[in-house]
Amino acid sequence: MPDSQPKILVTGASGKLGSLVLTHLTQTYGYTPGQIIAASRKAEGLAEWAALGVETRSADFSDPSSLTKSFQGAEKVLLISTDLLDNEVRLKLHLNAVAAAKEANVSSLLYTSMPEAETSLVRFAPVHFGTEQAIKASGLKWTILRNNWYFENLFLSIPGAVASGSLYTAAGEGKISYISRSDLAKAAVAALIADSGVDNTTFTLTGTEALGIETVASLISQAVDKPITVIQVPVEAIIEGLKSHGFPEIAAATIASFDTAAKAGNLAAVTSDVEKLTGQVPQSFRDWLAVNKNAFKPLN
Repeated sequence: MPDSQPKILVTGASGKLGSLVLTHLTQTYGYTPGQIIAASRKAEGLAEWAALGVETRSADFSDPSSLTKSFQGAEKVLLISTDLLDNEVRLKLHLNAVAAAKEANVSSLLYTSMPEAETSLVRFAPVHFGTEQAIKASGLKWTILRNNWYFENLFLSIPGAVASGSLYTAAGEGKISYISRSDLAKAAVAALIADSGVDNTTFTLTGTEALGIETVASLISQAVDKPITVIQVPVEAIIEGLKSHGFPEIAAATIASFDTAAKAGNLAAVTSDVEKLTGQVPQSFRDWLAVNKNAFKPLN
C-alpha cells in the first residue's frame, strides 16, 4: 500500500459485492475509513459504514449531473457494474458513470466486467464490452477486472435441484472457473490500493480450476448427502422452464445464456490474476463448499 492513501470511491456500495469491497478495504487491508467514499443509489443503506467513518454519498447513474457531483474529490473510482436486464439502458447508465468520472477529474477508473466480454455468448456481454471501450477512450487511467461467475450464483439453481433430485442444464460439457464473491472483492481492493502494475491493464479473475456442471452437482450431492441427476436439455427448454416458473422472457433468456456461454467455453479460462493482485490463491470450490454446504439443503 502506498504511504499516502488516495481517496477511493466505490459505487454500488450497498450491494453484496460493494459491501465486501468495503469490508476488505477497512478490515483486510486496514484502509482509513475517512479516505473511503461509499456511493449508492440507496445511500440510506450505508448507515453502518457512515458510523465507521466512511463518507457516504448518493450516486444515481440515471442523473449525470448529480453523479459528477458524487464523484468529486475521489482520486480512484471502482465502478461496479449494475444489474439491469435491459442492455441498452444498462450501457447508457455505465456510460453516464464513465463521463461523470472524467468530468470530476478522477485519476483512475476501475470496472468490474466479465471474461471474454468481446465475444462471450452471455446476453449482457455487449454491455461490459461497450463499457470497457468507453473507459479506455476516456483518457483516464483504467483497470478492467473481468470477474468470473461467483460460487454464490449456484444458490440460485442448486437448492431446487437438491430438493427435486434433478438439475436441468444446456451447458453440455462446458466448464466454469467459479470463484467466491469475497475473493473477487479482495482482488478489486488490491487493484484499488496498488501503487503500480495495474494501470491500463485488464485482469481476468477466476478460480483455481474449471468445473463442469456434472462435477459441481456431484460434489454438492456428496456434501449434502442428496442425489442430484444432471439432465441435458436444449437451451430453449431452459428458457421455457424458467418462464413457466414466472420468470419474464428477458430474465429467462439472460439466465439461459449462461449455459450457452459455458458450453462455448467462454467461462472456462483459469488465470493466476487473483494471486498476482492479492498475493494469495483464491479459495477452491471444495473449501468454499465445506463452509457453505448447508445453504444447499432443502428447508424441509
